[in-house]
Amino acid sequence: MKKRLITAFLALFVSSSLYAEVSVFKISRQYGLDTLPFIVINERKLIEKYAKEAGLGDVKVEYITLAGGAATNEALLSGSIHINYNGAAPFIRLWDKSKGRVKAISAAGKLSFELVSSNPKVKSIKDLSDADRIALPAAKVSIQSLILQIAAAKEFGIKNYDKFDHLSVTLSNPDALVALTSGKSEINAHFGSEPYTSVELQNPNIHKVLSLSDVINSDPSTSFFSTTQEFYKENPKLIRIFLKAINEAITWVNDNQKEAVDLYIKAEKSKESPELLLSILQSGKIRFGLKPTGITAFSDFLHEVGVIKSKPTQKDLFFDAIFETDYK
Repeated sequence: MKKRLITAFLALFVSSSLYAEVSVFKISRQYGLDTLPFIVINERKLIEKYAKEAGLGDVKVEYITLAGGAATNEALLSGSIHINYNGAAPFIRLWDKSKGRVKAISAAGKLSFELVSSNPKVKSIKDLSDADRIALPAAKVSIQSLILQIAAAKEFGIKNYDKFDHLSVTLSNPDALVALTSGKSEINAHFGSEPYTSVELQNPNIHKVLSLSDVINSDPSTSFFSTTQEFYKENPKLIRIFLKAINEAITWVNDNQKEAVDLYIKAEKSKESPELLLSILQSGKIRFGLKPTGITAFSDFLHEVGVIKSKPTQKDLFFDAIFETDYK
């Protein structure tokens, strides 16, 4: 009898420990205007509010800014963060490397990535040479690098997909902006994100070379929120609270773009003009949304060139929660 009681107690302890939701919730973010939903969530304390309503008590939320998908992937695997925000390429690589231990909770949005250059000789990627150095958030790993690889494969054949990898230099978007516009660096091209691209294109010596729409005809989701199987199973309430909060933030940003820009400038201490930032949002270069679309355009290519071993369907890459809701 005593043995059975001990066994039952241990089973209850293990079960309650397994599903004990964290009290400190750590979420990665990167640099750029696409982080607006994070700013809204933080300013309005949405996760904290919904956590308390769900009976989770006082949940502390930490937003950890990291430059590039490689850094965020390492942080997720090490347990330094719980939710990883990054682009399609590093996310898909991590899904494959972890054998599905890491999946996406949802998409985050669609970004119109553009490669820009200060080299007047470079009108298209065919003109790139050893004289060029392209700044990327994570060389060979970032979604920008993947877009360049897909473009190279289309132009020069699939065997030459990595033709421009040796020209790539890892730099955060803010550092790449400074390097490119100063004219005092080896960096003469940048494949970044907004608002950095639009700021760079205001310089008369910098021009656009390539964009995502030139490479992929579909309209794929480009950024994602991901986590581990363990965290997803152990924190079911927090996962759904996160989705509810991020969806509310996205809806508010879409409906209040001018106010959202003001909030971004204040939170980030941004020096960009409100007019420029508002024009980026209004142009559709950044579109927020949780429902995933077209991600296999990226995973199929990575499988074809042998970067990932498994070829996933879109549903293979996601936890079920996003398909159980009416999120857009």
